[in-house]
Amino acid sequence: MDYIILLIGFAALIKGADFFVDGASSIAKKFGLPSILIGLTIVAFGTSAPEAAVSIKAALTNSDGIAVGNIIGSSIFNILIVIGVAAIIKPVRIKIKTILKEFPFLFLATGMLFVLSYDVVLQNAEGNILSRGDGIVLLSVFLVFIYYLVEMAVLSNGKSDDNGLIETDEIEEIPLSKSLFLTALGMIGIMIGAHWVVISSTSIAVSLGMSETLVGLTIVAIGTSLPELVTSMVAAFKGESDIAVGNAIGSNMFNIVFILGITSIIKPLPIESKVFFDMIFLIGATILTYIFATTGQKTNRFEGIFLSLAYIGYMIFILIRR
Repeated sequence: MDYIILLIGFAALIKGADFFVDGASSIAKKFGLPSILIGLTIVAFGTSAPEAAVSIKAALTNSDGIAVGNIIGSSIFNILIVIGVAAIIKPVRIKIKTILKEFPFLFLATGMLFVLSYDVVLQNAEGNILSRGDGIVLLSVFLVFIYYLVEMAVLSNGKSDDNGLIETDEIEEIPLSKSLFLTALGMIGIMIGAHWVVISSTSIAVSLGMSETLVGLTIVAIGTSLPELVTSMVAAFKGESDIAVGNAIGSNMFNIVFILGITSIIKPLPIESKVFFDMIFLIGATILTYIFATTGQKTNRFEGIFLSLAYIGYMIFILIRR
């Protein structure tokens, strides 16, 4: 029964995010909000809503392992599977600005997360914790990243690129009453879905003798990352596989500096010592993807297969580690 509730929860999260984006984007367009602002707020929130809702809900119910594991696991999934699968479908061409500017932002975010939370070694503390102060630092990095995206969008006349910015004419304008209904329905779906995912995954962890962190790194992370995977696969089949890289980088930045930032401000998050291996693995996976991206400004099918196999190997390792 727990697995059925989990699947229903994932479905509610994903569909709720879709409804929210459709409704809220239409409302924003109706009131004349710039497409840049819509893309950076409503659409960005919608695509990362599953991760945000689950982590915040988990933290509020003292399931800290799920809150942290979900974000780290989702970020690893994005780098290795989202980019890897897209490259297998069609080699991914990487824009030079992504290599020179956006990857460094991601290196900064992952490195800062490691440093801010490794209190036992770096600060001689009794335990590792992502504090409210740490959350404020992460949010500051997020604001700088958003400023950079706005500048890039303005320079490109607000047109859509691989960071997920969208043109206003791509948004379907629907009647205000329907827009409000979809927005409300979407938010309800996200909240209910997050609740079901957290309670069912916690129950699964207990029944299988798994830690909440392991469930967060695996089952929950994969489920909440499905929107990014589907988006990148569809783009790759359409010959636009380069979107996968911007999608993965944008999602990981949102995960690490915004979601963990907000969550730790709401409630400081204790970090299990074994999670630091997963953080180091995330940094290594990001470096590997960067190396592949710099060789001819593309990630080919062989490299995509390698990234996917690396993720499978990682899954096997953490399941054995438990």
